[in-house]
Amino acid sequence: MKLFTYAGETPSEALKQVESDWGGDALVVSNKQIRKKTLGQNAQYEIVVGVEDEIVAKKVESKSAKPSENDVVRIQISDTAKEIEKIIKMAELTDELKTKTAKQVAPIEPPTPIAYKPKDRSTAIAPFKEQAADLDKLNREIVKLADRVKLIQNALWERTIDPKNLAIPPEFAEIYRVSRQSGMNAEHLDAIMRLTLENMPLGMRQNSETVRRFFNVLLRKMIPVRIESRLSRPNKKVAMLVGPTGVGKTTSLAKLAARYAYQLQDKYKVGIMTVDTYRIGAVEQLSYYAKMMRLGIETVRDPMDFGAALSSLRHCDIILIDTAGSSQHDREKIARIQQFLDAEKQTSIDVSLTLSATSKLEDLRDIYKNYSPLGIDTIIVTKLDETGALGALFSFIYESQKPVSYLSIGQEVPDDLIAANADYFIACLLDGFDRTRTSVQ
Repeated sequence: MKLFTYAGETPSEALKQVESDWGGDALVVSNKQIRKKTLGQNAQYEIVVGVEDEIVAKKVESKSAKPSENDVVRIQISDTAKEIEKIIKMAELTDELKTKTAKQVAPIEPPTPIAYKPKDRSTAIAPFKEQAADLDKLNREIVKLADRVKLIQNALWERTIDPKNLAIPPEFAEIYRVSRQSGMNAEHLDAIMRLTLENMPLGMRQNSETVRRFFNVLLRKMIPVRIESRLSRPNKKVAMLVGPTGVGKTTSLAKLAARYAYQLQDKYKVGIMTVDTYRIGAVEQLSYYAKMMRLGIETVRDPMDFGAALSSLRHCDIILIDTAGSSQHDREKIARIQQFLDAEKQTSIDVSLTLSATSKLEDLRDIYKNYSPLGIDTIIVTKLDETGALGALFSFIYESQKPVSYLSIGQEVPDDLIAANADYFIACLLDGFDRTRTSVQ
């Protein structure tokens, strides 16, 4: 399937272009306003549609025209999965061949080494050894001196912030400064710092580096994480993603679907359901992802049909449900989601609150408070790559004690999603986001 972009001053104008080119063969993927109307210029709307390769090929043959590469996007999740399986099979065959070859071929004895006695050069190199020892000693002293300078600098910084009568030793000042600048709640940080001062062995207070390692371990223990576990058949998992507008629920759901269906060692049968009938193009976008991954999808408009939709996906190991995004103050839409949950009491539904890492602590608290009547089980964090200050998110997770299940580290489907890991999260908190750290997953 190929994607084409159309623009117009109104959505209907853009749709007319789509109908003119493709008739009823185009599938709407997204519909959004890219420019607002002003005194000097009209509004601009953009519609992205998907068209099957066979239909495009016929049109190219009929008009002898080739679509622009800028208008074409290919998503080949299924083909990628097949290639990965081929590579794994080739690796297994290679290992098997190596094992058989090693058993069949007799080991070759290495030749007997010729005895060689080097000349005594200890007298000649003695001066160089002394110089090396002196240089090593000098390097150690420089490291100690640099650490002392760092402690003095951070101690001076600490005096200017008034940490509410909390006495911060010089060797603790650097980690205190980094944590405060990350946006961590001051009360939380002071409580954690007091805990560190009370429990840290005196032998570890030699320099700021050992203090940082101890503080790092302490922070990791304060982040609840839900470990991604294998699903034992015939048990099923039903998960619903909820959260405010614009945090990336639909994209996160597509990433999860691809992860469960193609990326994990155990390949699961995945079904997708959407109850988001408010947003323009929401159903089309999710249908496009489902079609690309060859997954079943159900659209539910009324809570009374929710049970029947679940029943139609009963052959699936995992069912993922997308919901309408709304302001946390839009109680009507949140209550509407609750109606779907109440309509099927016999099915255990895992509710994941999807939150953006770029949100302020006050907003995170407000979102959680208003969505909590739905019975939040886990947290999915998105846009981790779009901020260098994760302190507010840390404070929220520390307060709510809701386990984090997944972290979204980019926009690519399906690659930019990793299972939650406390080590990775705290490393991003203290040292900033680094995509290469995903190797710990």
